[in-house]
Amino acid sequence: MKEVYLTQEGLEELRQRLDYLIRYLRGDVAQKLQHARELGDLSENAEYDAAKQEEGQVAQEIKDIEERIKNAVIIEKSGTHKVAMGNIVTIEYLGELDDDDEAIMDVQIVGETEADFAKGKISNESPLGRALIGKKSGEIARFSTPHSVEEYKVVSIK
Repeated sequence: MKEVYLTQEGLEELRQRLDYLIRYLRGDVAQKLQHARELGDLSENAEYDAAKQEEGQVAQEIKDIEERIKNAVIIEKSGTHKVAMGNIVTIEYLGELDDDDEAIMDVQIVGETEADFAKGKISNESPLGRALIGKKSGEIARFSTPHSVEEYKVVSIK
């Protein structure tokens, strides 16, 4: 597996999720399986099938998170001279907007695992993230979409 870039906060969130899966969810699924077994014939037992499927999903998520943690590279906050992973960047959209859209927003450049646009976290591998990396305050970040070229001005770097 390739390196997984995470902020310290993102690593803690993964550890908390892993702890929850192992301590609580895995035990809950085991209880569901036990209950379903007690119902008798397993060949036509929908509860048993559902519990087995959930057991597999939980086991896979545990494995995935353990792998991410094992391959984690913590993003160290760099200076504010140029945009780098971990920075919070205030950007201004230079294109046309709908009336209810904001032109200025803050985004944090994070690894793919932590990316969540609704929380203002964008992946360093996204088109916008790649365009912002290395830019200085006042510079324009450009990237192409299937229908246009998007432009954002770097207002500030934190």
